[in-house]
Amino acid sequence: MTPDQAFLFSTIILLVPMGYFLLAAPAFLLVKLDIPPVTRLLRGMFNAYFLVLATAGVTGTLAFAAAGRPATALGIALIAAFAVLARRWFLRRLDAEADARDLGDPTAVRRLRRLHWGGMLCNAVQAFALVASIPYMAPLP
Repeated sequence: MTPDQAFLFSTIILLVPMGYFLLAAPAFLLVKLDIPPVTRLLRGMFNAYFLVLATAGVTGTLAFAAAGRPATALGIALIAAFAVLARRWFLRRLDAEADARDLGDPTAVRRLRRLHWGGMLCNAVQAFALVASIPYMAPLP
C-alpha cells in the first residue's frame, strides 16, 4: 500500500462514522428522553458509534503504520483508544441516568440530555481535529 492510499483509506474510514454521527445525533434533540424506547435507541446509536470508531481507528492505525508513518499512526491510535474508554464510561452513565429516570428522579432526563450534548460535542471536536490535521497527515508530493 502506498502512503497516498493509506492516508486516503484511513482518513475516510474515520470520517464516515464521525460524519454519520454528526448528522444522526442532533435528531434526538427533537424528541423527549423521558420515553424509554427513545433512550434505548440513543444508547444503541452511541454504542454503535463508539464500536465503529474504535474499529476504524485500529484499521487507520494499521494503515498508517504499514505506510511508515508512526507519528500519524499514534494520533489515530489515540482516537481509537478514546473511543474504547469513552464507550465504557458513556454507556455506564447513560444506563445509570435511564435507571434513575425510570425510578422517578425528576432531574435524570436533564442529565441524559447533558450526556447527549456531551457526546455530540466530543464527536465534533474529534471530527474537527481530524479534518484540521489532514494537511499535516497528507504525504508530500
